Amino acid sequence: MRHRETNGREGAEQAGAAALDLNLLRTFLAVYRTGSFTAAARLLGLSQPTVTTQVRTLERQLGRELFERQARGASPVPYADELASRVVGPLDSLATVTGPGGAGENRPPEPVHLAGPNELLTRCVLPDLAPLVDRGVRLRITPGLTEPLLDDLRAGHYDLVIATFRPRGRALAATPLMDEEFVLVASPAWAERVGGPARVAADGPAALHGVPLIAYAEDLPIVRRYWRHVFGRRLVRQAAVTVPDLHAVRAAVVGGAGFTVLPRYLCAADLGSGALVLLHDPADPPINTGFLVQRPGASANPDVDVVRDHLLRAARDW
Repeated sequence: MRHRETNGREGAEQAGAAALDLNLLRTFLAVYRTGSFTAAARLLGLSQPTVTTQVRTLERQLGRELFERQARGASPVPYADELASRVVGPLDSLATVTGPGGAGENRPPEPVHLAGPNELLTRCVLPDLAPLVDRGVRLRITPGLTEPLLDDLRAGHYDLVIATFRPRGRALAATPLMDEEFVLVASPAWAERVGGPARVAADGPAALHGVPLIAYAEDLPIVRRYWRHVFGRRLVRQAAVTVPDLHAVRAAVVGGAGFTVLPRYLCAADLGSGALVLLHDPADPPINTGFLVQRPGASANPDVDVVRDHLLRAARDW
């Protein structure tokens, strides 16, 4: 008898799933992709109570909970992952036909909203995206720090975010983009005064005693990491200059203000021209992996995939 009841419940669930309202599934997918009832409401042009009601209706029809409500959004349960994988393709395909304007209206795609670290956007991303702009791709670029940018991505404000770390949880899809190598540099004048790379290799941090440190922030996150990884010791000193812009840090060091640690991509041209000198060349330099992050599933805007694929190819040369 119990076996029959189980089979009957499964059959009812399958029959119910076949007759589910497409609007409920669209709302579910919006919450799944944004990780938030509020963000999904904004994306769909609905009120937040309407989105909540629709998801609860779908949960009642399926007989399963889909999301765990949390202080900062909604986390999908494993069954929601399975449901999303089944409906995302058909719903996205349907949206290309039934979306705003329909298939017969020749409307240009919406702009692609891309965000990431200011220095990487300026030095690498924007120059490499120039050919896409020439082909008609529209871009909206926002610089910022990874944590708030990921929060805004979940809320639907961006299509793609370049993150300095892999986001936690299943609500966002992250693809490794590039490895960022950090290098210890100074102007030629300071390099000569300290005895050059040979002295730093022999004496370690002691060779830089008395040389002003130029840093991104008061807590010296980049330089501290370099000290710990390369020299195996804690950094004990204060910065002579702090400025929350690595372009400005680089400019100060090129001008002769002192030494610093920079991403190699940001100062490769200066190292090549001699405007900066590499003070140390360890066998195992500090590396940080950057990720290209987006919400799971296909975007209704085809240019999002165009930009994503272009960046993944271009980043091989960064």
